[in-house]
Amino acid sequence: MRITILGSTGSIGVQALDVIKRLGQNTNTCALSAYNNINALERQIREFCPEYACLVDENAARELKIRVGDTSTRVLSGVEGLLEIAALPQADMVLNAVVGIAGLLPTLTAINAGKDIALANKETLVAGGKLVTDAAKAKNVKILPVDSEHSAIFQCLQGAPPSRAIKKILLTASGGPFFGRSKDELVNITKSDALKHPNWDMGAKITIDSATLMNKGLELIEAVWLFDLSPRQVEIVVHRESVIHSAVEYVDNSVIAQLGVPDMRIPIQYALTYPQRCPCPVEPLSLTRYGKLTFFEPDAETFICLKACIRAIEAGGLAPVAANGANEQAVKLFLEDKIGFLQIGELVMRAVEEQRHIGDYTLKDVLAADKAARELVMKQVNII
Repeated sequence: MRITILGSTGSIGVQALDVIKRLGQNTNTCALSAYNNINALERQIREFCPEYACLVDENAARELKIRVGDTSTRVLSGVEGLLEIAALPQADMVLNAVVGIAGLLPTLTAINAGKDIALANKETLVAGGKLVTDAAKAKNVKILPVDSEHSAIFQCLQGAPPSRAIKKILLTASGGPFFGRSKDELVNITKSDALKHPNWDMGAKITIDSATLMNKGLELIEAVWLFDLSPRQVEIVVHRESVIHSAVEYVDNSVIAQLGVPDMRIPIQYALTYPQRCPCPVEPLSLTRYGKLTFFEPDAETFICLKACIRAIEAGGLAPVAANGANEQAVKLFLEDKIGFLQIGELVMRAVEEQRHIGDYTLKDVLAADKAARELVMKQVNII
């Protein structure tokens, strides 16, 4: 198995490389990419010896090319370089761990090149759901989920009958660092507060999304497309311990769940080795050590991002694109200390309400809607 990793220096990419190293000689990398992390990508090039590497930032790519001139790795740059490695003929699979809507075009490029996709970039399906699923069907390629929740659902469905017989899925959420707090208690939240996730080690953007519950809203939209469900077939359950990663309820009211310690190497490895299961260095789950598992309903009135995502997928069309684009822009502003924590949800909801397109769409439509949502956010906070 030869794998290209897009976003190899981020949390998922680093853990994926650890999995690949432990899987041994039958699995290796043919290409790695990052945005501008020269030092980390250089270390990965020297350890994993990929044929190709790409930095989207062209200045960073020029420096990397000089640094690794003593290796056989060919360094590419820009979005063009990213798309080139996404379609390499020698790759069997592309693991997409790019953050944000920037991952959509590489996913479509890899699918059109006939590559199976290990998908850690949820925005691919949030923004381009129908485009991506239609392309995958046309090219007969697999989309294997890497997110722990979607991997759990995928694993639970392995025992489903041909008709699937799904009543609904139970999509679990940690609840983030502010579980149980009211709006009044969230007014003065700082980015340092929001970056303290209770269970998972993730990048800044995804950690903020977890704090606002936007991450769970995006995962709900992704699940609708990934598993061909209606929004009403997805129930979000706050599960603080992050042991049950998600579950499927069948029409006979039987529920099958996937459990494990919160470690992303399990879903990453399952995507890379599917349908096989291999030994994994992750700590075994001890239910007696946990003692009890707890479950709560999410508070969509306080965490407006979740409510906005539910409204977006129910509306359909380009509304999910607007939700995602507005959130990406708002989170950037929050991390720059330019807006408050609660403003993120308010801006996402505003973008969803103003996006009224319903029906079929093209990639051009998606990119235009994304741009419009970002501009709406900037205008709302009087930055442009």
